[in-house]
Amino acid sequence: MLYEWNELEFPAGQAALASQLADGMGIHPMLGRLLVTRGITTLHEAKHFFRPQLTELHDPFLMNDMQVAVERLNQAVARQERVLVYGDYDVDGCTAVALVYKFLHQYYANIDYYIPDRYDEGYGVSYKGVDFAAETGVKLIIVLDCGIKAIDEIQYAKDLGIDFIICDHHVPDPDLPPAVAILNPKREDNLYPYTDLSGCGVGFKFMQGFALSNGIEFNKLYELLDLCAVSIASDIVPIMGENRVLAYHGLRSLNSNASIGLQTIAEVCGLGDKELTMNDIIFKIGPRINASGRMQNGKLAVALLVENDYNAARELANHINIYNEQRKDLDRQMTEEAYSQASQLPDIEDKKALVIYNEQWHKGIIGIVASRLTEQYYRPAVVLTRSEGLATGSARSVSGFDVYAAVQSCADLLTNFGGHTYAAGLSMKVEHVPEFTQRFEKYVEKHISDEQTQPTMDIVGRLDFQDIDFALYRQLNKFSPFGPGNPRPVFCTHKVFDYGTSKVVGRGQEHIKMELVDGQSNRVMSGIAFGQANQARYIKTRQAFDICYSIEENAHKRGEVQLLIEDIRPRN
Repeated sequence: MLYEWNELEFPAGQAALASQLADGMGIHPMLGRLLVTRGITTLHEAKHFFRPQLTELHDPFLMNDMQVAVERLNQAVARQERVLVYGDYDVDGCTAVALVYKFLHQYYANIDYYIPDRYDEGYGVSYKGVDFAAETGVKLIIVLDCGIKAIDEIQYAKDLGIDFIICDHHVPDPDLPPAVAILNPKREDNLYPYTDLSGCGVGFKFMQGFALSNGIEFNKLYELLDLCAVSIASDIVPIMGENRVLAYHGLRSLNSNASIGLQTIAEVCGLGDKELTMNDIIFKIGPRINASGRMQNGKLAVALLVENDYNAARELANHINIYNEQRKDLDRQMTEEAYSQASQLPDIEDKKALVIYNEQWHKGIIGIVASRLTEQYYRPAVVLTRSEGLATGSARSVSGFDVYAAVQSCADLLTNFGGHTYAAGLSMKVEHVPEFTQRFEKYVEKHISDEQTQPTMDIVGRLDFQDIDFALYRQLNKFSPFGPGNPRPVFCTHKVFDYGTSKVVGRGQEHIKMELVDGQSNRVMSGIAFGQANQARYIKTRQAFDICYSIEENAHKRGEVQLLIEDIRPRN
């Protein structure tokens, strides 16, 4: 992928502020710039950014309907009513269900959990799920990471004498379901100070409110923050504000006192002895939790996340790992087929959006394939397959473009849809696919800018190799956890050369393991450039080139750093 390099420029006033912050915090001058780009302008703010405090969490009762939700749950406990914790089958939904179920189960036994089957019931609240609740005597359903559009299903439950409390973070329609309480910071009438919570984050706030109302010590809830960290990383929500507090302390919990379930997932990933990062969650832990819902049923993932017996948890983790291997095989096959199908679309280079339909594809993998297409072509992409007589699929977007709005513009063609700015799910009658394709592409073409279809690499500034050492890495690590809103810093160095030992590596010979020198210090720096083997021939000519990169610890040489090279730009 050819990136447009965007080296951040600082007006004189901001540069002076960045310098003051760097001096005051005792960090590299370049990192003062990072603080300013994150809206931090005082030493007090900088100290809180580097060490987020749980006391900074907002009062849960600022959220619309929180008082009503807590009172209804307290009533259910007092009456010994049966409660069902219901959630989506993805990572966010499974972690949310696990968090709420584990917390409540410490104080209340008449409780169960439910994850709908992706293939039999589809996304969100299902009639089958409501019927299960009615048959088992449930009087209150707490639904997490879905439910905000389930008007008919929740009315059906209400007619059966079952109340709903919705804990969701997806964009609601103007008409809301007839639930007892709707906890969603994206409501139009929202009063809550932070709008970007994950579904698990909303569930956490509900449990925080329940704990406060019942005098339960906060450390009982703190023990479950590892689940919040997994949801925040996997659902790709901004890691600033309240999410940063939850992710920061969730990671600490994950590394110091992880639940048995997450501990065993880390072990089957080969991460048992490693300090876990958000990237480990995104690329290793999250996909395995997701694999349960994609390949089988998400209830298995929740069973693992709530399990307290190590041997039982390890057996469940091994099962989920097998599902993940099956998922990877399907992923490779479907991605190759999708690339082939996309390459045959007329005027593919001129298209501003991609819509691909293949009724043979596995429903559980299409979201991954949509992401792959978006990465490959840097265009909003929709991937559809056939399930239960409908064309159903996932949409993914590029930075700065609201794909949910694009899907919503075709609402009259859809039987169901929901999502966020950068990801959405949808379904429609198969005969509507051609018209949807035409209208979706037309909407994107009208609303997307040229800049949004050009992948951009934001670069904090230039470094010489002599500036890069383990002390700088430790200072950079204070900015973690990284993610949307707080991306891992990228730097650049111009006019570097191959030291003579760089080589192509990887099972498919697709990566370059590099040793480089720059023109300033003659210091040798090691690095890895994933998926950039096409640049190897140029590099070996000993001509100068520019690189942009992030800085990480060398996993094989503790106390040393290496460059994770994001892009290589020849100088001629």
